[in-house]
Amino acid sequence: MSIYDRIKNLAHNRISIRELEYQLGFPNGTLQKWDTNANSQKLKKVANYFQVSTDFLLGNEGHKTADLEDLNTVMMFGGQPILDEDKEAVLDILRRLRDARNHQ
Repeated sequence: MSIYDRIKNLAHNRISIRELEYQLGFPNGTLQKWDTNANSQKLKKVANYFQVSTDFLLGNEGHKTADLEDLNTVMMFGGQPILDEDKEAVLDILRRLRDARNHQ
């Protein structure tokens, strides 16, 4: 699947490719040219718009794991890092969900 195909799938039923290009400030037809390579700065804009990684758009779908209990792990929500002082609250919520599932 090409970069453009992935973008098209993400945009499906949400926004037209032409409107996406307009909102991101790209010339018409920019995204259709992205089969196997893309301008890295523009690729980042598309990834941020859809809140996915550039690796996803490039087809590098291998998943890396991170231990969320490690407070050095960068946590993101809505494309923004979660502040250090909020990480413990997030971890507390996740622990409660895990414990509730384990007691079912």
